[in-house]
Amino acid sequence: MSKVNIVFWSGTGNTEQMAKYIAQGVEKAGQTANVVDVSEIDPKDLAGDKAFALGCPSMGAEQLEESVMEPFVEELEGIVSGKSIALFGSYGWGNCEWMRDWEERMQNAGAVIVGGEGITVLGEPDDETKERCIDIGKTLASFNV
Repeated sequence: MSKVNIVFWSGTGNTEQMAKYIAQGVEKAGQTANVVDVSEIDPKDLAGDKAFALGCPSMGAEQLEESVMEPFVEELEGIVSGKSIALFGSYGWGNCEWMRDWEERMQNAGAVIVGGEGITVLGEPDDETKERCIDIGKTLASFNV
């Protein structure tokens, strides 16, 4: 059975909840989900993965969290070519520019964004977001068969 890594940073718990919903989808598809805080994993641990998920809420001026997630993503850029990545995160204001920037950044590094775009939600995940996260988890699992 393959393992699907779901790496996240969360300040309020909203993005962490999204990670758990993605894990539900992975497990419904018969795979093992590994939900892990970004501070507990090294980017090199994802080098052998065909697909994985990354989650971070919008911070400050619509950017990734700067002390842990940003350095992680910077290092990850060198190893994502050819990989399928699901991006997700919550936000409290703005127009999701941080997610569009993140999508472009990963695509420029050679990754494919699962579902064509990241999953975002204003505040707490609602039922629609929950279902989107579960669906993206099922899709991620299909890459690791």
